[in-house]
Amino acid sequence: MGDVAVGARSGADGEEHRDRPAEPEVPAGDSAATSGNDSPAVEEGSVRDDRTRTGDQGSGDSPRQEKKPRSFWKELPILVGIALVLALLIKTFLLQAFSIPSDSMQNTLQQGDRVLVDKLTPWFGSEPERGEVVVFHDPDNWLAGEPTPEANALQKVLSWIGLMPSVEEKDLIKRVVGVGGDVVECKGTGPLTVNGVALNEVSYVYPGNTPCSQDDQGGQFRVEVPAGHIWVMGDHRQNSRDSRYNQADKNHGMVPVQEVVGRAVVIGWPVNRWDYLEVPDTFDQPALNNEASAGAALSVAPQGLALMGAVPLVLWRRRAGGGGER
Repeated sequence: MGDVAVGARSGADGEEHRDRPAEPEVPAGDSAATSGNDSPAVEEGSVRDDRTRTGDQGSGDSPRQEKKPRSFWKELPILVGIALVLALLIKTFLLQAFSIPSDSMQNTLQQGDRVLVDKLTPWFGSEPERGEVVVFHDPDNWLAGEPTPEANALQKVLSWIGLMPSVEEKDLIKRVVGVGGDVVECKGTGPLTVNGVALNEVSYVYPGNTPCSQDDQGGQFRVEVPAGHIWVMGDHRQNSRDSRYNQADKNHGMVPVQEVVGRAVVIGWPVNRWDYLEVPDTFDQPALNNEASAGAALSVAPQGLALMGAVPLVLWRRRAGGGGER
């Protein structure tokens, strides 16, 4: 029994002895430390994660730190490109600058003035009205014989984007006197009449000029403006080759509405000439529309009479039909 007990102890001792060589592998605390290292490992991992997150934040911050603002010279081409696109869109759809090349619109406009032309409203179906100053394309060689200035490369670019008027386009600027359906007439020195109503043009006709010119080249006239056209005249009446002096062209001096670029609304340059181009009060006379309205009424009169004649006939037929059924 004692041997067995001793042997058992010896065996136990032996086992302890056999286990002890494994002690240096851990020293009884290695396993615990290893298993405990799981926890520090997690903590360490969490620290690493924190570091990673910090690093991620740092890396997120670091591009912002590294993404320094571009230098002015690097951004300049982008800004110029955006400005050019905007200028081109504005020129095409909103406003365009034009230069006044002659004295035909004095004193309203002086040679060298820059005007801004509204190109937006025509997109919505708006048509020129009496009294407006408009820019229009040459309808039928009105500018024949006029010298065309040569433009350098820079002027061509600036005119293309609308910062300068084009020297290649043949455009004119005049005041609208008559629109479709109007009868415009000049006798003697004036006054100019529209639909039989005299216009008081003192506020815009060049001082010393008469509203009508006494000559046999077109200064004396009576015209009826067809639909879709306008009759234009310069404010410097004795120094303007306008509708009066182009009655031999294919449009008989009229300007097709489709050739109108837009209404000149503002004198933008020089600064001391800045002004809004208003429609003179003389064009606000209600009587100006009377004859045009009468003409419109006459044009629909046959249809109206036919309708009035058809109504009794239809009623008679309905009564006759009703009587037959009875």
